Amino acid sequence: MGRTHAQQVRKRNGKGKRPKRSGMRRFFNWKTVLAGFVGVFALGAGAFVVIYHYVEIPEEGKAAARLQSNIYKSSDGRTIARIGEVNRQTVPLSRIPQSVQHAVVAAENKSFYTDPGVDLQGMARALLNTTLGRGKQGGSTITQQYVKNYYLDQRQTVSRKVKELFISLKMQDKLSKSQILQGYLNTSYFGRGAYGIQAASRAYYDKDVDQLNLQEGAYLAALLQSPSQYDWAAATETGKRSVKARWGYVLDNMVEQKWLSPGDRVTMRFEEPGDPKRTDGLKGQNGYLIEAAKQEMIRALIEDGRSQEEAERDFATGGWTITLTIDGEKQRDLEGAIKHKLLDDLNPRLREVDSDVQVGAASVDPKTGRIVALYGGRDYLKHYTDNATRRDYQPASTFKPVILASAFENDSATQSGRRIAPGTLYDGTDKRPVVGPGGHGYAPENEDGYSQNPITVQQGMNDSVNAVFAQMAVDVGLGKVKKTATDLGMKGEGTGFVASPAMALGSMGASPLDMVGVYATFAHHGKKVTPSIIASASRNGKKYALPDAVGGDSVVSRNTADGVTSVLRGVVDDGTANAVRSSRYQVAGKTGTSDDDKSAWFTGYTPDLVTSVGLFGEALGGQQVSLQNTGGHGRVNGGTYPARIWAEYTAKALGDDSTPRFSLETRDGAVPTAPITSAPASASPTPSQPAPMLSQPVPSQSQRAVPTPSFTAPPPVPVPSHTPTPTPVPTPTPSTSTGGTDKGGRDRRLDQPVR
Repeated sequence: MGRTHAQQVRKRNGKGKRPKRSGMRRFFNWKTVLAGFVGVFALGAGAFVVIYHYVEIPEEGKAAARLQSNIYKSSDGRTIARIGEVNRQTVPLSRIPQSVQHAVVAAENKSFYTDPGVDLQGMARALLNTTLGRGKQGGSTITQQYVKNYYLDQRQTVSRKVKELFISLKMQDKLSKSQILQGYLNTSYFGRGAYGIQAASRAYYDKDVDQLNLQEGAYLAALLQSPSQYDWAAATETGKRSVKARWGYVLDNMVEQKWLSPGDRVTMRFEEPGDPKRTDGLKGQNGYLIEAAKQEMIRALIEDGRSQEEAERDFATGGWTITLTIDGEKQRDLEGAIKHKLLDDLNPRLREVDSDVQVGAASVDPKTGRIVALYGGRDYLKHYTDNATRRDYQPASTFKPVILASAFENDSATQSGRRIAPGTLYDGTDKRPVVGPGGHGYAPENEDGYSQNPITVQQGMNDSVNAVFAQMAVDVGLGKVKKTATDLGMKGEGTGFVASPAMALGSMGASPLDMVGVYATFAHHGKKVTPSIIASASRNGKKYALPDAVGGDSVVSRNTADGVTSVLRGVVDDGTANAVRSSRYQVAGKTGTSDDDKSAWFTGYTPDLVTSVGLFGEALGGQQVSLQNTGGHGRVNGGTYPARIWAEYTAKALGDDSTPRFSLETRDGAVPTAPITSAPASASPTPSQPAPMLSQPVPSQSQRAVPTPSFTAPPPVPVPSHTPTPTPVPTPTPSTSTGGTDKGGRDRRLDQPVR
């Protein structure tokens, strides 16, 4: 019933107007509500525009998303290990089969190729549920998931989701669908520690991604929803049924999108993935090989203009594929020789010293500079220090050839003014004081008190006489000797390398890899050889240019290098290294034993192969200790275990296919080692005339002519034409040294009694 006129009048005030509304009612009428909606919409639109322009796509992804594994391969292409903080290897989309790409899209975002990159309805639902605390919510496209994986974190917060939305919208304008899909496939987690589809392909099927078939790709796509739950190896029976259901869902979606025919779908059968493989990539020698390659790669990056920190960070970011130069057969030969000639002889239960023996070795092709074999210790996981690259032990008498090389290179003369050559005579008396600038009366001991005066440089090298080379270092000039050493590849900084007469005894630190580089330069006729363990390096498919292992320029002349080689052949034929003499090929080399037998060395070479073997006495805690009585055989020197290891390895590594003779061109060829019984009065005896230039292979020691000394002396005794035998030496007497200085010294030949 309508209101009466009187009632309507009563509703008005005395002036005939309606009374004003009170409280909140006066603010809510259709006009204010409409205005409010318009204002909110305008404010939201404005905020959207502001935020859209304010939020930028980061220039690069978060550090964790860019980390990849570094892949190490042998020279025959076999993968040795994948090393890195994250098991990831980025691959281009072109390497991923299209059927696998479609499987992932079918599983995660069927409308990927046509949508705007965001699911606004899903995002709104997710934002509302997140705001109301209803737990983690999805609602993400492939684009959004890629943004989250690569640029953002995994936190389920409103601010993160808002950033995800706006970056995804902007990304659609900046990147193609192919670029987005490639990024997504390389950053997604597939379980088993595998980030990216290449790592997943390896983790589940032990094959590269380009070898995957559709059934396998569909399983990897299914994993993305729940990697842990859907890992076939760990799933329960219920979980395995869920895996198959999800796998079928992926294929059915592919049929729906016309990426798979119904007929082919019917024929598809689920292929079970393999069990997880426990990777001991660093076990045994692998760790030493990988660490050597890593350090070489970092050095190459530094040479390319990066700082040390930048180079290390760049390499740690990963993505590198490093192919090593290691020759599998030669590596096995080296490991076998060390086992047969040393390790099988050790018994730590009987002799404490046997548990303190460490061995390192490096072998190089002198023509290419490639490291073909390397031995860093018995097992990297048990002894992290690489014995092949460590520089905390003295190389002892293996340094003496460097002094001789410096004498040849600088055309140096003795104190009496005669040019230093293999036939030059010196005073080899034990504890003879060194004279001349820088000598300061230094009087080195010879091993076992050995004395001979006069003695040729050749005989001094053969018998490793300290008195000869301490004086020669002063005659050449200490600074010049050090420069020659560093030019040849020895390190100065951090190795205790001091330009003093004591360096004649090899008193600095050096590694087998250092010494093999020096001797490889001799073998390569003076052209610098920098041993390299990396055959090739690439990053994400792009090859990296590495420094040349063999330089085009000579660091010493051919005359110098070939002269040293000639003299070192004498050490093998008639000196302390006769254990390595071969009837199949010529050998040059030098033994070395440091003070108190803490290290023992043999570094030697043929025309085709250069190898350095070092034994180091190392107790628990890294303390340097004596090697004496190793294997129960008394004194250890360079002519024992190191030489025996070298000989067996070289014989097997070269086989019958080896260059038999050195091709030498030098005026400083070796001379016979016939004893001389009288000496001149000068501090450095007058040298013999230099040997003639050699343009043909150097003859064996027994075939060399004897030069006539330039001073009055009894005629030298001709060297017999039969197989050379060591020159007789005085009966050894115990050394009176009380220690401290490296005696470097003379290494007893194998046919001498071992104390």
